[in-house]
Amino acid sequence: MTEPSARIAVYPGSFDPITLGHLDIIQRASRLFDQLIVGVGVNMEKQPMFQARERVALIREATSHLENVEIRTFYGLAVEFVKECGSRVMVRGVRPITDIPAELTMMMANRRLAPDVETLFMIADGELAHVSSSLIKQIAPLAGPEELDRFLPHCVVSAVRAKLAKCGGK
Repeated sequence: MTEPSARIAVYPGSFDPITLGHLDIIQRASRLFDQLIVGVGVNMEKQPMFQARERVALIREATSHLENVEIRTFYGLAVEFVKECGSRVMVRGVRPITDIPAELTMMMANRRLAPDVETLFMIADGELAHVSSSLIKQIAPLAGPEELDRFLPHCVVSAVRAKLAKCGGK
């Protein structure tokens, strides 16, 4: 097995769907590392808006301008996925008001599970600090494309609207 690299970072999440906040973290982290792997987590107990393959495709489209970004799916613990990717760095995007306590708890647990993996917290851009996939799921049935463009990459707006139309939403 090769030695884990600090030149490779992994940004795990559900990305259901990917938001402009996620994209901001991806773009910024891709400038800090030689390679950024975006890990799309699959949780069999949750009912996602988009299946894992759809989320991967949306992230690929939204990040197509970034040459050093790779998208993969994973099952299980994010910290184990980071190690499987040959990395020692897990990137976590945090919204300053809502995420910090839970992310600190997870970081401490991850440190116990994998002491050689460091967590890099990146604070969400001020204009995007309130955006979450959960928020998108709440407002999407009521919002038009212009409103959704403020929260989502354009390619994702179309996919969300198509998914809602297929499921009987707006």
